[in-house]
Amino acid sequence: MNRIAQLDPQTTTGPAKTLFDGVQGKLGVVPNLIRVLGNAPAALKGYLNFSGALADGSLTPKVREQIALAVAEANQCAYCLSAHSFIGGKLGLTQQDLADARMAAAVDPRTDAILKLAHSIVVQRGELGDTGLKQARQAGLTDGEIVETVAHVALNIFSNYINHVAGTVIDFPEVTLTSGCAASSCACG
Repeated sequence: MNRIAQLDPQTTTGPAKTLFDGVQGKLGVVPNLIRVLGNAPAALKGYLNFSGALADGSLTPKVREQIALAVAEANQCAYCLSAHSFIGGKLGLTQQDLADARMAAAVDPRTDAILKLAHSIVVQRGELGDTGLKQARQAGLTDGEIVETVAHVALNIFSNYINHVAGTVIDFPEVTLTSGCAASSCACG
């Protein structure tokens, strides 16, 4: 049960209504996360703008979803894990791709390096150190891709934490969390 209200897009007015209408037009629905964020239109607008800006970046939609899955698993966010598994599947990620991403792994070496970097950023609270950057660069990631990965991690942590605080009701096919951090590179114990 939500601990912060999910606004009804049909009865909401003002800035939140305008933002809801934009999401409805783009996705065909207004997901529960967006309905919760509508309580603070500035936060919703910031989330949508940040997400939109990153969509114009160098990382592909599939890689962005894989990052979201790695972050959701590390943060134990069932809502985001379910949402991004659904979206990733619609983008063509296989069940194996989805499962691997949750463990911060991928068959493609560049994607694998991005996911390991994202996971390390989460579990080390951004205190990556020289070794983490060296590994990312050895895998061929540019400074731009590293910065963009950090941005995606930040965006996903925001949505994870909103869902934790709000207790957002999952409105996607539910995916079960593992019992803790599953990535082989996990430093969280």
